[in-house]
Amino acid sequence: MNDVPARRYPIVAMALHWLIAIGVIAQWRLAVAGENAASETAGREIMGNHFSLGVIVLLLVLARLAWRLVQPNPPLASDLAAWERWLAKATHTLFYILLIVMPLAGWYAMSKYGNGVDVFGIFALPALPVAADPEGASAIFGLHAAAGIALLLLAGLHILGALKHTLVDRDGNLFRMLPFGRPRA
Repeated sequence: MNDVPARRYPIVAMALHWLIAIGVIAQWRLAVAGENAASETAGREIMGNHFSLGVIVLLLVLARLAWRLVQPNPPLASDLAAWERWLAKATHTLFYILLIVMPLAGWYAMSKYGNGVDVFGIFALPALPVAADPEGASAIFGLHAAAGIALLLLAGLHILGALKHTLVDRDGNLFRMLPFGRPRA
């Protein structure tokens, strides 16, 4: 029996995966651009887009988690080593934690400045009912930035794993998350 379709992620999971990946890359570039903006006004505008996109990424991650409840992930290949299974599960768990905590921390920090988060003018998250604390907000943004670096390192590890499976193991694992190619059974 051919179990290739059972090893491939459903198209909804693929779309959410790649939209989140694109969002994370865009978030990284927006944060760097905002920090290096030519003026404070330009920096605020860029960071406004960063905050907006952060909410969109959070919604996509929550949609991805909801989808996983309805449609569990296909099983990992049976020939993976125990350390590969553990690393895959740990990496994905850390991704979800960071991708949920980071935007919530950003919203919390903005609330400590007394600001909500406008999401591209479509809707706004109001400021959370927390005490004003600019120093605390700044510290939270520092942790948020450190988590961003951790997220980028984790993404690098994820990419290295995909490359290992594609170029070294040649097991077709990458094609589980693509609508073309052939994942190995």
